[in-house]
Amino acid sequence: MNYGDLRRGTVIRFEGDLYTIVEVEHITPGNWRAMCQIKMKNLKTGNVQQRRFRPQDKAEDVFVEKREMEYLYKDASGYIFMDLESYEQAPIPADVVGEETGQWLTPNMHVMIASYDGQIIGINLPDTVEMMVKETDPVVKGQTATNQYKPAVLENGVRAMVPPFIEKGERIRIDTRDGKYLERAK
Repeated sequence: MNYGDLRRGTVIRFEGDLYTIVEVEHITPGNWRAMCQIKMKNLKTGNVQQRRFRPQDKAEDVFVEKREMEYLYKDASGYIFMDLESYEQAPIPADVVGEETGQWLTPNMHVMIASYDGQIIGINLPDTVEMMVKETDPVVKGQTATNQYKPAVLENGVRAMVPPFIEKGERIRIDTRDGKYLERAK
């Protein structure tokens, strides 16, 4: 597989270790040749590194088994998920889930679990989640004329920037990839 074909979430083998692609940026700097700036996370150590590759360079694609599971709750052993086919519960350690991913998990959420050789290596969240605004500043008259956002605390404790017309108690849709406000939930 060419590095130019890699997408976010793809798992590759690089220098003997497994990495998941976090971010891919195609760069074409003027008269120079095109390159791919790739941010990848080592699945064993959790370290994130950036590398540059030519788009035509080859990457070793790794077959990863994916299955849908339902998030139930978090306890001392980690995050507990239920397999939707066998109804077996599987604890996944917090270091595998990651703090950034774990903050968006809500009970009964369906996620895709990626495993390699029987070992769980990652979780793919839905692109958007619905959250309730727990607290936010009140609307100031005239503030809606400008395109300024205000801070809000969501039901899961995450801070996000929302438009001034959003009030406490409203449900909003958030992008899990970058934590940005998308729209009011319908």
